[in-house]
Amino acid sequence: MVNREREQSSGWSRRGLFSARGLGSSTGGLLELLIPDVKPAADEQRIGYWCFSRRAMACPFNIYLPPFVLNPMLVAEIALNEIEDMETLLSAFRADSALSYMNAHAASQPVRVDGRLYRLIRRASELFVLTDGAFDVSSGALVRMWGFLHGPPRVPSETEQAYFLARCGMGNVQLDDIHQTVYYRNRGLEINLGSIGKGYAIDRAVLRIREQFGVSCALLQGGGSSVYGMGCPLGRDRGWLVGVRDPYEPDKRAATLRVWNRALGTSAATYRYGEYEGQRYGHILDPRTGLPADELGSVSVLADDAATADALATGLFVMGLDKAADFCHNHPEIAALLVLKPKPGNSKGQLPPVVTFNLPRTDIMIGRGRSLSAA
Repeated sequence: MVNREREQSSGWSRRGLFSARGLGSSTGGLLELLIPDVKPAADEQRIGYWCFSRRAMACPFNIYLPPFVLNPMLVAEIALNEIEDMETLLSAFRADSALSYMNAHAASQPVRVDGRLYRLIRRASELFVLTDGAFDVSSGALVRMWGFLHGPPRVPSETEQAYFLARCGMGNVQLDDIHQTVYYRNRGLEINLGSIGKGYAIDRAVLRIREQFGVSCALLQGGGSSVYGMGCPLGRDRGWLVGVRDPYEPDKRAATLRVWNRALGTSAATYRYGEYEGQRYGHILDPRTGLPADELGSVSVLADDAATADALATGLFVMGLDKAADFCHNHPEIAALLVLKPKPGNSKGQLPPVVTFNLPRTDIMIGRGRSLSAA
């Protein structure tokens, strides 16, 4: 169920100079990048964008740079090296990662961890409290139990679910801010950072290229679900346009959002799932019940950093519509777009219901048009 192929650290899986039209079609997954073609002068060639890509954390990471960025290959290499470094810390699929070492030893004694890993776990603990447990990285044992880590997919018995639920919960993780140690109060507890790790890796890369090169315009993408937009592309003065795909018909678009010095994270269970005895089960589990969350079609969240956007996209997906609405009402700094399940009788090709929170009308267009009315 999980593709664990990785590129050599010294190689690119893809690089090139794309026109805006080609760049938009080069992205995939739940999110798609929409960049306007800038009309050049009659004696000039069409303006293009640099795109560099490398595989890490079981998915492709892309960085898009406008042509005026100096030393684009060096900028991209530093950014992608930072992301690859995060894989050595955060991957649950690598036995030699810092996370795997912590999971193997933290129930026996406090484990001192890398500062970057510690800060991410601390942030995950804060988000656990913020979401009333709907987002919980300490539910890795549940992910493994359902076969979503290494497979094969299976449906655990009620006895198994009760056993592993008792070993989950960030309340069972003891964090020592002074010594940067992590201790598990329960044996069998396992942290999995898959719902926040890609976003955190993007945040680290954004920080590096801002501080080291002064980059003010770029877009970084992790897989098909995590994006951070810095500044504005050519031809725009209010950020990057990112399309959110219809989770039920991925060749069509449910909405278009502006991303301007913010991050966008999206969660859905329609693309990754397990099948067992003819039944389909989504991979996003409710850590409070141990069962797959399935009330919504997809959730997209805009936040100041990619780790928070990714985590809250998962948390709000687990919460469902009513509790997600309450959360957004109480946190106006968080914007969200929820694609609901199609209504009974919806014909194929009909857009499923879409609900938004804290999104200005000028920053969103519902449907499949190519541009916003205020673009």
